[in-house]
Amino acid sequence: MRRAERLFQIIQILRRSRGPVTAEALAAELETSKRSVYRDVAALIGQRVPIRGEAGFGYVLEGGFDLPPLMLTTEEVEAAVLGAQWVAGHADPALAHAARDLIAKIAAAVPDGLRALIHDAAARTPPAWNMPADGLDVSLARAWARQGRKIALTYRDKNGELSERTVWPVAIAYFDAARILVAWCETREAFRDFRADRVVKADFLDERFPARPADLRRRWLASFTPAATA
Repeated sequence: MRRAERLFQIIQILRRSRGPVTAEALAAELETSKRSVYRDVAALIGQRVPIRGEAGFGYVLEGGFDLPPLMLTTEEVEAAVLGAQWVAGHADPALAHAARDLIAKIAAAVPDGLRALIHDAAARTPPAWNMPADGLDVSLARAWARQGRKIALTYRDKNGELSERTVWPVAIAYFDAARILVAWCETREAFRDFRADRVVKADFLDERFPARPADLRRRWLASFTPAATA
């Protein structure tokens, strides 16, 4: 690994880490010596990269520091484009449009040598197929989940039976076959999954549910076992 790449990787490791990273841990990941790590960190600090560190404590990258988007590796470009391709082909129109914009921005930001990876990547998702039409405005449901507001649903289950549900939206899940509203159901007093194409009617209420959205998402994640299907 060239020294310039190693300097960049040190910043990447510190940026993704939640706590201090020791010179020993950096050296192990970079497959180099601790002495090289000490020299590299000193060089970064000399270039005004805001790294704090103490002997025996580890290094921390101060908040607010970022690198220009041109510093993407080949694998990072392919990973970003692969994810954006999937979203463009499977998400609701608002997210799909955002994903296409993201691919265009990546193409404009990366050096010429990496640009071909965006249009001719070795890793790519299969073409999207036509999903059944949603009976739910998925983009609005995402906004209601962020705002902590309730949704009243008329829902047709897999057996064709209708029910009225008031739900607290948690998240939208995107699958190959359908888009799913994950929510706390007041009727069942439990988390449930609702296929967007089985929603007959959705009323987006002004009423807020009594939990903070972030707390509700944590409860849902802690409940896994995934939510039962309505």
